[in-house]
Amino acid sequence: MQTMRDRWTDERLDDLNEKVDRGFDRVDVRFDRVDERFARIDERFDRIDDRFEALHRLLVQGGAVVIAALIGLIATQL
Repeated sequence: MQTMRDRWTDERLDDLNEKVDRGFDRVDVRFDRVDERFARIDERFDRIDDRFEALHRLLVQGGAVVIAALIGLIATQL
């Protein structure tokens, strides 16, 4: 009975190498798609950050207006 090593010819090893290379090529393509998805998610988070910053500015400005109104109300009641 032949051992496994004796059965592996150079041609079979070359075929195996090609098959492994094709498999890694498919994995690379899939990782590229995953990278694209992460880029889209990053863009969405950037838009959300912009919205939070706008809301924060509105609250800060609105808070200043409320404080000014309260001071005016108190001043008129004295």
